[in-house]
Amino acid sequence: MKLKNVIFLVLLLKMCFIFGQGKEHRKRIIVDVGHGGKDPGAIGINGIQEKDVVLAIAKEMIRLNKTIFGDVYDIYLTRYDDSFFTLSERINLAKSLRGDICISLHCNSFYSDAKGMEIFTFNSESIKNDYNTRTSIALGNEILKESTLNLNIENRGMKFANFQVLREMIKFCPAILIEVGFLNNPVEAVYFSRPSGITAIALAILSGINNHLKSK
Repeated sequence: MKLKNVIFLVLLLKMCFIFGQGKEHRKRIIVDVGHGGKDPGAIGINGIQEKDVVLAIAKEMIRLNKTIFGDVYDIYLTRYDDSFFTLSERINLAKSLRGDICISLHCNSFYSDAKGMEIFTFNSESIKNDYNTRTSIALGNEILKESTLNLNIENRGMKFANFQVLREMIKFCPAILIEVGFLNNPVEAVYFSRPSGITAIALAILSGINNHLKSK
């Protein structure tokens, strides 16, 4: 059995054990951590790699949930280290975790003047009024608000896209894909290279999630 299959099996067994404990339900946040392993994703002008940035943000969200938010949420990642899983494998794991919401973390790369955060949800016209789609839009807007007001990150808006992770996950729970910033932008590349920048963006995302879930 391949190592990655063993890792998936261990994660799934762990989830089954947790789900069977009968403890009071806490909101479950699934974080799909983009790329990994042989797939670096976008590469910044300073050599920083998307796969490392989004993993650092996801792990920091777990730490902040425990230290600042009182461990009020159950947060699970689709990868916890620099491992490569196909997108379909990550999606299947995300589905099996039965989250209340799913966010997929990524970084942008375009022309050097581009900057800011943008968030996507699924764009099917047939379900644009569906509960999960409407909830995804509300969730994304809360995260954008926290990021732009508190971190002065440019708000590139809430958008629709036909990304596979959104197309498949929206059937199960509210799902968004966050492009946290542009790694080829000199300012943002340096920002995401610093631990303070990782902490700040992780806190903004988690605060937006918290604002959204507490309002329901």
